[in-house]
Amino acid sequence: MTSSLTGAIPPLAALHRKHRLNYTKEFEEEKKRLPIPSHRHAAPSAPWPWVDIHDDIDSQQLESENPPVPDECDHMTCGQRGGCWREYPQSLFPNWTTAQVEKSKISDAIVNYNRDAPCKVYHVDVNNHGVFTSPGVAEMEVGKENVSWDRINRSERPQNLRVRALFLENLSGPVLQMLGTKASRYDIEPFFWSSSLNWIPSRYQENPVAGEGDHITITLTFLKSMDRLYHKKGLQSTDSLASIESIEDCLTLTEHIIDTQAPLRLRSKQRNLVLDLLSVHLIRRKDNGSTIISYHPNMPHHPVTEARYLRDRIRYAGQSVYWQLIFQKSPDPTFVLLTFVWHALYAWDEALEHLYNHICWLETKVISTNDMVLTQELHVIRAHHLHYSSLLENYQKTVEFIKKTYNPAMDSVSPTERDYSAKMLIRECDNLLSEIDRLESGCETQDRRLKNVMNLLFSSVNIQDSKRMQQMTEAAVKDSA
Repeated sequence: MTSSLTGAIPPLAALHRKHRLNYTKEFEEEKKRLPIPSHRHAAPSAPWPWVDIHDDIDSQQLESENPPVPDECDHMTCGQRGGCWREYPQSLFPNWTTAQVEKSKISDAIVNYNRDAPCKVYHVDVNNHGVFTSPGVAEMEVGKENVSWDRINRSERPQNLRVRALFLENLSGPVLQMLGTKASRYDIEPFFWSSSLNWIPSRYQENPVAGEGDHITITLTFLKSMDRLYHKKGLQSTDSLASIESIEDCLTLTEHIIDTQAPLRLRSKQRNLVLDLLSVHLIRRKDNGSTIISYHPNMPHHPVTEARYLRDRIRYAGQSVYWQLIFQKSPDPTFVLLTFVWHALYAWDEALEHLYNHICWLETKVISTNDMVLTQELHVIRAHHLHYSSLLENYQKTVEFIKKTYNPAMDSVSPTERDYSAKMLIRECDNLLSEIDRLESGCETQDRRLKNVMNLLFSSVNIQDSKRMQQMTEAAVKDSA
C-alpha cells in the first residue's frame, strides 16, 4: 500500500469524529427496531455507494490524485503505522468517503460496539474428505487488537482444509476491519457489512478469477416462529432475545401502526412470528481452503439466530448421510453454503405452518362471534402476509443466484469432479426451489383464506346491522301507531 494513499486517509478518530465514542444507552435504543432496507445500496454494481440523489459529492475525493484501486498491502510492513486494518474500509476502497461510511452504519459498527462483551468467532472446519469438525471459539479481547491481528494475519491453516466457516458473535469494530482488510484471504467489500447492518437483501459475485475462485455474498431476511414464553431451556440463550415486556411493547405498536418489520403476534398459539437475518460471505478458493463468514447481529431486543447455535446446526448437517455423500465427492464449498440456506427454509416452513393454524382459529372465531376487533387483527395479518410473500420471492431469487453463479475455482479440479459437482449443485438448488415453490403456493392459499374470513366477517356484520335496522323500523312503526 502506497504511502501517498496513507496520507490521504484520515485516522480512525477523525474518520468517526461525529460519532459517540462510547456504547451508550441511546445508541442501544436505536437498535431496537429493524431498519427498512434501502435496496439501491445492496451491491457493488451500484456506482455510488450510500450516496443518494441529493447528497453532496465529496470534492476532496474527486480531486484526489491517488489511484482508485490501491496497491495491495503485504500486511507485514504496514505494522509501523499500526496496521492498515485500522483504516478499513478506506484503505482498500477509497471511494467510501467519511460521509458514506457513516451513512452506511459501518462507522457506528466500528466505534459503537459493546465493549462489555468480547467478540467471539466460532469455527467449523470441513476437510477434503467432507468431515466436519469444530476447532473451538476465538475470543478477540478489547485492548489486544494487535494480538488478534497477528492471529488472523499469520495463522496457518491445515493442509487438508476445504472450507472454514466463521460465525461472528458480538462483532467488534476492530474485528470487522481486520476481516475486511485481510487481502490474501478475505478482502471483503464494505457492501457486505452495510447490507448486513441495514438488513438489505443482496446477492452478488465479485472478484471472479478463472481457475482461482471468487467471492459471493448472500444476505436475506427470513421468517421464524418463536415461543412467547421462550426461556433458557431453549436451544438458544435468552441473551439474544428481547424481554417479554419489550416484545409486548413492540406488538402493542403493531395494533395501531401496521409495521411489517415488527413481530406478528399469534394469539391462538402464544407465538410470535419474527424476522431473522441470514448474512453470509463465501470466499471460494482453489488453494488454502475456502472461507465462509456468517454475520450475526447483536440485537438484545430482537430474537436473531445466535452464532453458536448456527455453528452447531451447520456442523450437525455434516452428520447427514445424504449430504455426506455429496461432501465426500465434491470439493465445491458451495454445498456448505446451501446448508445455511436450508436453515432459513426450515424456519420459513415452521412459521407459515403456525400462521396457517392461526388463520384457521380466526375462522372459527368469526363464525361464532361478530367482534369488529377481529377486523383490525385480520388487516394487520394480511399486511404482514403480503410482506412475507415478497421475502419469499427474494429467497427464491437467492437460490437461483447460487444455482447460476459458477465457481471459477472448479476449473482447477478434474473433469469428473467438476461434472459431478455441477450436476449435484443443480439438483440440490432445484430441491430448494421446489420447497420454496411449495411455500409460495401455501402463502397464496393462506391469502385467499384471509380474504374469505374478512368477507365472512363483513357479511356477518352487515346481516346484524340489517336486523337492527329492521327492529328499529318495526319499533318506530309501533310508536307511530
